[in-house]
Amino acid sequence: METQTYTTIKITQQNPNSPVFTLSLKRPHHSNALSLQFFTEFPNAISSLDQNPNVSVILLSATGNHFCSGIDLTSLSSLTADVQSSDRGRSGEKLLRQIKHMQDAITSIEKCRKPVIACVHGACIGGGVDIVSACDVRYCTEDAFFSVKEVDLAITADLGSLQRLPGIVGFGNAMELALTARRFSGLEAKELGLVSKVFGCREEMEEGVTVIAEGIAAKSPLAVIGTKRVMLKSRDLTLDQGLDHVATWNSATLLSTDLEAVMKAQLRKTKPSFSKL
Repeated sequence: METQTYTTIKITQQNPNSPVFTLSLKRPHHSNALSLQFFTEFPNAISSLDQNPNVSVILLSATGNHFCSGIDLTSLSSLTADVQSSDRGRSGEKLLRQIKHMQDAITSIEKCRKPVIACVHGACIGGGVDIVSACDVRYCTEDAFFSVKEVDLAITADLGSLQRLPGIVGFGNAMELALTARRFSGLEAKELGLVSKVFGCREEMEEGVTVIAEGIAAKSPLAVIGTKRVMLKSRDLTLDQGLDHVATWNSATLLSTDLEAVMKAQLRKTKPSFSKL
């Protein structure tokens, strides 16, 4: 079922009892190129899913033959024309605000408390790589291919790939991919660590990732959101600072009904159930 209507994306729930929701890019006739409207709708949709207590895990997918072909060139032309003025300082400040707005849209994935899992098929180019690199887990099909394409458009990638990819695939690999803008396959993406698994086709991926997501959704929601928060925060901290952060987090959330439920379930050899967040 679809819970809300957008122009560039759609939200669906596979069945009324599932805590797994799918957020899909929905411009298939444009290979899901990212329009300016997307950068307003996307963070709003992510926020609505984050605040929905019935949502435990979000699958990020796409309609059509490709996941995402990158920034919509018509939107890019419109953006550059809109910020042009005789005052270079003011046009530069306006462009800065627009770039930050677009960056915030992608970063909304990380700010979302719930895990966001990317399901990639076909092309994942430019802005598509920005999106998936912000996701918590990534899977793809054998026909998927990727490219950090911005340098070919005379652009320094500015929506997160250059900042997030080094921590995922390693600094050297990220540098090579960003400078060459070369196309690489789903199988190479697996070798690099960009994706966790490559599926034979979209149907296999949808089925397999749904099982994974349902498994995550069945776990303690406090433990799941805590794990995401601590891991993301730890990227920017020293080891000692990271340990202090998780100690602070657990001092606030460890003694919960979720812990009691798990302990009782293990004694009874049953599956625990948890309250919604």
